Amino acid sequence: MARSFSSSLRPQRQRPAPRRQPPSPAEASPRVDQHPRAKTAPSTARLVMVWAAMMAMMALLTGRLVWLQLKQGDTLGQMAAQQRVRSSQPMPLRYPIADRQGTLLAMDRMVYTLYVHPKLFNKPADDVAEALSPLLNQPTAELLDRWSTQPTGIRMVDGLTAETADRIRQKQFNGVDLVPQHQRFYPQEDLFAPVLGFVNLDGEAQAGLEIAHQDHLRLPEEDQSDPTLALVQGQANRATFHLTLDSRLQRVAQKALEAMVEERSAKGGAILVMDVNTGALLTMAVAPTYNPNQYFRADMAAFRNWAISDLYEPGSTFKSINVAIALEAGVLQPDDRVYDSGQVRIGTSIIRNSDSATVGGRGSMSITDVMKYSSNVGMIRVMEKLTPEDYFQWLEKLGIEEPSGIDLPNEAVGRLQDRNQFLRGRAERATTSFGHGISMTPIKMMQLQAATVNGGRLVIPHVVQGLVADDGTLLWEPQRPAVRPIFSERTTQALMPMLEAVVESGTGQAAQIPGYRIGGKTGTAEKVKAGGGYGKSYVTSFVGVLPMEDPRYVVMAFLDEPRGANAYGGTTAAPLVKEVSEALLVLEGIPPSGATAVSAP
Repeated sequence: MARSFSSSLRPQRQRPAPRRQPPSPAEASPRVDQHPRAKTAPSTARLVMVWAAMMAMMALLTGRLVWLQLKQGDTLGQMAAQQRVRSSQPMPLRYPIADRQGTLLAMDRMVYTLYVHPKLFNKPADDVAEALSPLLNQPTAELLDRWSTQPTGIRMVDGLTAETADRIRQKQFNGVDLVPQHQRFYPQEDLFAPVLGFVNLDGEAQAGLEIAHQDHLRLPEEDQSDPTLALVQGQANRATFHLTLDSRLQRVAQKALEAMVEERSAKGGAILVMDVNTGALLTMAVAPTYNPNQYFRADMAAFRNWAISDLYEPGSTFKSINVAIALEAGVLQPDDRVYDSGQVRIGTSIIRNSDSATVGGRGSMSITDVMKYSSNVGMIRVMEKLTPEDYFQWLEKLGIEEPSGIDLPNEAVGRLQDRNQFLRGRAERATTSFGHGISMTPIKMMQLQAATVNGGRLVIPHVVQGLVADDGTLLWEPQRPAVRPIFSERTTQALMPMLEAVVESGTGQAAQIPGYRIGGKTGTAEKVKAGGGYGKSYVTSFVGVLPMEDPRYVVMAFLDEPRGANAYGGTTAAPLVKEVSEALLVLEGIPPSGATAVSAP
């Protein structure tokens, strides 16, 4: 290199330029291939070849993209999902939720996500798959098939328990990672799902109590600095969010309800049990339901708690409330009589009793018999004693177009008929007398029914007791609106024998419990069609009151569109009230009528 470099700097001797020879005759005449236009032909050919090659490559790439999208789209999507990493932001801790007996309904727990990296295995893949198969409850061949898709970062399972994670660690496999995180867990699975709601995998409350009371359910900020450590050390268990619900009674109600829904091919149903003096709910069973631990597999329609979010026309169960209105207004006395002709023409419409085809009119009948036989015509005669203005004012006073105030989200509010139409139209007032033309939620109906037996007080339905420390100290309780009186004690006492007659010898005999005095009222209400008017589908219901000598509980059952022969409130809902009431009497230690009370278990 040095020699070459130095020689390049040495002066060069100038050589004489070679003498140019004259061109030969052949060279002097121009050649065809040296023509100026002919020189561009090779360049054009090369451009065409390059363009064709690019078009071919584009066609190949397009074909490949189509093949990946159509043929391997699902597989690649699964691979992407397996490699997706959740946010490192820790989820907030929440207090556990328990029923009134202390049974856990919701809690935070530590779970693990399993990732595998086949290229890092320290043992043959067959051995690893065979060892993990029983722990993951997946076939060995299926594991090997998933591991063949990529060499690392395969997300296998979410939500592994601490026990399963420990058993996997004991295998001491390289290439197997367990990523910890905490998760909301519901030990009772689908039993309370429509009430509790759920917290999703990102730690966000989505429905029910979890979202309605998320501010009171979250641990204080000082315990959120390290949620994982707080969970391990048990800060979340220093207090519990207690409910008024009873898991034992809820289980009885849910099982009975689901059996009846299946037997009658109904769209759904609900059973509610409430303390008439406090408004505390012991049971809110709803069907269909879902498992909040696997909410992502549920039909979204099941997230809706129709006992508080859907409106229905109550039908004949509203008759007891109408009788209470007439008694309270002073236009009706308990021993009055009205005339039942079996059917009545109002305008262009004919209104009939449900049994008019077989029984006809019953003639002069007592108010008790109006209730016992659920006479539509008799109720029309009763409510015609009120002026239209007074009747509508009473419906407003009941608060039908106001929420019940229950401490759960998404409560719907009822609807009354248009005031002017109600005042002018006799048909509107007539249908309202037997519970049609107005709508409300089941929980609002529960509130009104309780007022007819508790001395006339409109108590607030609720499921939350409060936040209780582990030493029993009440740390927080909800502030509820003041109880509003709507009926007098005299009115509710006058109504008692009528309700008892319904079960003793009327349409509610299926709710009878030997040795106990039970009251109630049946209802079979036609459903309004989507386009208006009434169809051939019904909501059947029954409201039960017990014990009649000193009413403590209202038990209500609803079925949405039960099918089959003889599908009425007295044949579908009343048996449900009986089954749940029998369990309630035992759990609460309520003795038979005239017997001595025993302690509840």
